[in-house]
Amino acid sequence: MHSLVFLCARRLLGNRPGARHALPFLPSELYPVLFQAAFLDGRVLALQDLVTTWPFPLLSLQCLLGHCGHQQHRGHHTRLGDKPNKLCVQAVISAVVAHLRQALEESHQPTRQCHLRVLDMTGLQDDDTNRGPEGMSLWSGTVALAKACLEVAKHQTELQKRNSKRRKGPSGASSMPQPISMEIRADLFVNSTSYSVLRDALQATTSPMRLRCRDFHAEELSVAGIVGLLECLDPAGVRRVDLRFNNLGLAGLCVVVPQLSRFPDLLSLKLPYSNVDVRRHAAGADAGFRRLATHLGKLQSLRELNLGSSRLSGKLRQLLRNLEAPLESLELAFCYLLPGDLAFLSQSLHAPALKKLDLSGHHFTESLLQPLRSLLENSSSLIHLDLMECQLTDSRLEALLPSLCRCSRLRCLGLFGNPLSTPGLKTLLRQTSVLQDLCLVVYPYPVDCYSRETPRPPSASSGIFEDTLDEERFTAVSAELCRMLVSSGRDNAMWTASLCRHGTLDYFTL
Repeated sequence: MHSLVFLCARRLLGNRPGARHALPFLPSELYPVLFQAAFLDGRVLALQDLVTTWPFPLLSLQCLLGHCGHQQHRGHHTRLGDKPNKLCVQAVISAVVAHLRQALEESHQPTRQCHLRVLDMTGLQDDDTNRGPEGMSLWSGTVALAKACLEVAKHQTELQKRNSKRRKGPSGASSMPQPISMEIRADLFVNSTSYSVLRDALQATTSPMRLRCRDFHAEELSVAGIVGLLECLDPAGVRRVDLRFNNLGLAGLCVVVPQLSRFPDLLSLKLPYSNVDVRRHAAGADAGFRRLATHLGKLQSLRELNLGSSRLSGKLRQLLRNLEAPLESLELAFCYLLPGDLAFLSQSLHAPALKKLDLSGHHFTESLLQPLRSLLENSSSLIHLDLMECQLTDSRLEALLPSLCRCSRLRCLGLFGNPLSTPGLKTLLRQTSVLQDLCLVVYPYPVDCYSRETPRPPSASSGIFEDTLDEERFTAVSAELCRMLVSSGRDNAMWTASLCRHGTLDYFTL
């Protein structure tokens, strides 16, 4: 249900000529709700008018279209920022380009007053596969911003050449006034196809439109390419570097990670699928791990680390021992950890500070289960725990439950892909009733819900479990679990076998 102010703004924007004429006479306090209405209704021309006359120094799309918009206009309950419309985002970028081009061309006071100096587009785009054709991905948003920066830079160069021929000041320099500049805050995603355009945009340091990165994501790039882009980033404001599927290896990480020490506010480092394997390295591997650990230790603000899908057997102590501040999010999925790795972690400074822990893909036999119990007992701050595809049977999970139930703040538990039965899931539900904050459990399809010709459930990666699942039986089990939740007064909790419910929780969203 929309507020009266929002409905009036929507009605005004329905008549663009009238709205455009009225903008100079409207109180600046109405601009945010006008922007929300224009974005929701896809009025790209109205968005351009609003941006080019924006009365504030900052325009934050996430604030206007997300939670902040709700707080400012409590009668308006539609969350606009979940699926940003591509045409609307492009209209905002185009309006900024048009404004800067006009400011470059005018030799006197601009005819339209615009106080905008910072456009904040962080947190707007994502790579959600359910985004749909109208949504804008992080990759396409990055390319659009890079091209916009280059367009403005090119226009500035052309004007400077033109004006240098027309008139000179007393000192022989151009008398053209200093144009305004615009800071664009954004999350950037780059791969091999967009590398060149982003590199050129970041190197255009004299452009009136300057990119400032908050979260940097890169895939399928060479070591030299990654280092080159990192060197172009403004050190201030970078809070996350996410490098995945880059095939860096240990040698590559020893080149890339030292570059990160120039980012004083770096809180999150994600290095999954980096092709690190302790088995493949020669005698000099220990020296490589020591160098990597040394440079990790220099990241003094680091609170989140993802080393998933790297074979780190026996190396966890060496990698983490130089970190002076405790990690709050640690992802070690499919890292082939040994009991000694978990024993170290359970006694480290990280254990009591951890809010998220991902140990998916480990085979928790008794030798690994015991240090896991100790780790959970020392992790009182844990909010999110993933133990997916860990070969947890009913008996192993039951042995783990006393330690798990000591994580009193736990909100999310991922157990998908484990060979649990319906009785095992019921035991889990009853035992975890003491965890008052537990609101999401992603459980596996029970082994007794598969057809008889399938001896055990295939892994989630096999892609064939849907063909052998007894849908009717599974529906009955799901309904029974829901009834148990309601009868225990926990009907607000979500128990599901759908990974779509398993949101990406990290240091910034916990």
